Amino acid sequence: MPLNYSKWDQLEVSDDSDIEGHPNVDHRSLVRWRQRDIHEKREERKYKISLLEANINCDNVLLPRVKEIADKLAKSDQQLSYFNSLVEKLEKNPSKECPPGNDSSKSEQTYDGMLLILLRGVTDAVKKRISMLNLSESEKDARLGSELADEMSMHVKELQKEIDKKKQELEEEVQEQKRKITSEDIHEGFDNKYVPPKPEPQSITKPKQKKKAQETTIEVLNPSASSSAAPAAEPEVASDEEETDLPELTPALEGFAKIPLGEYQKSWEYIQNHRDVYVDGASDALLVAAFTAQGDGKTKYAKQCIHQSMLLQYCEKLGADGPRMFFKKMITGDKRAEKIFLDDFERTYNHLVERVRITSETANAGREQIQLVAEDPNVKIEFDVPDGPPPEHLSLEGPGTETLDIEEVRKALQLRWDIYSTFPEDFQEALRGGDLQEVNKVLGEMDVTTAENVVNSLDMAGILSFSQKGVRDMTGQGESEEKE
Repeated sequence: MPLNYSKWDQLEVSDDSDIEGHPNVDHRSLVRWRQRDIHEKREERKYKISLLEANINCDNVLLPRVKEIADKLAKSDQQLSYFNSLVEKLEKNPSKECPPGNDSSKSEQTYDGMLLILLRGVTDAVKKRISMLNLSESEKDARLGSELADEMSMHVKELQKEIDKKKQELEEEVQEQKRKITSEDIHEGFDNKYVPPKPEPQSITKPKQKKKAQETTIEVLNPSASSSAAPAAEPEVASDEEETDLPELTPALEGFAKIPLGEYQKSWEYIQNHRDVYVDGASDALLVAAFTAQGDGKTKYAKQCIHQSMLLQYCEKLGADGPRMFFKKMITGDKRAEKIFLDDFERTYNHLVERVRITSETANAGREQIQLVAEDPNVKIEFDVPDGPPPEHLSLEGPGTETLDIEEVRKALQLRWDIYSTFPEDFQEALRGGDLQEVNKVLGEMDVTTAENVVNSLDMAGILSFSQKGVRDMTGQGESEEKE
């Protein structure tokens, strides 16, 4: 098969053998002169090409406008009036639109400025031509309109010829520029880049850490006094219990846990796009998140975490190709496989709910609480709850009220209402009900510091009502503290 070397014909090689000059002229100078001549001609050609392109673009903008003026002059009955109004408009209110690279502040470089120059030239040429004819003033005005229309039509044809000529010249210059290969024609061809594979995702389960062995050393007051060295103490080795941190959700697992129940197609696509979801410890992290969410009352999110955790567990049990096999059955709607999975999901969730309940009860049983208990069992604790802020018109009635200052009474009543308003809504509701057991129930749910502050506020506002002073704070274990 013959090889085609014609593409190398466009390569301009620096060869000194074809340079012939005068014997008295240095050959190296001739070579440099020729190189400079080649580069200068190349730059001139580039400049000429850019100039031709700019002129053609500018003429293409002006040609439709000139043609529109010529057509209106040919069809109008008031040719001279239309022409004069157009010139006046271009003189008084010209547009700043101009070709790229021109200065819009100079009117002659804008499109309207160029058009105005053309119209003025047309007017001067027509008036000069008419002045050479022996015509009356009325004949000159009539002749002037028709001559303007003819002159504009002639300029349309000339401008079109000029555009065609410049396009032909531009094409020739571009062909000449492409005739030789230059450094500007160098471009990147085939490029092979190595893209390393993505690293395997790390396991979520943290490594187990063993407790360090504890060594016991015996200090003596005078170690050199005894000739025999003290026996070396045996190290106390802690129990072999291994400390493990609970796995936490990664950002990818958080997104996986937000997929609604039963959306097997979405779960399968998410696992395919996030490799760090199907790793060791991912299902355990989801179960931990479900336990936390259930304890916080987020039932829906807890179910989603358990659901997604069990998806991963079933995939792991089916072996290396487990994800594809499992999701194929679930997506296609295999009734038997779906029933087994959903039954297992319900059992797991119910077991989690029970564990959360037991854990919560165990934690509350050992937590210290503040309770209101009368010191005398025969005394009943009641609550004098204010109905609202003091009224605008306050009056005092009854014996002993003559010496009271009504403004001080108003301040005291306002203080009671302000203190009562600071209590939580559930505690306010329990106080309005007047049931001591309900009040103690709400107090028991508070931490000790908050409950103590609430009890002090009750006493300060006079909301607590009992015949014998003395209230004890009872803990969950039956312990009590007297609140004075």
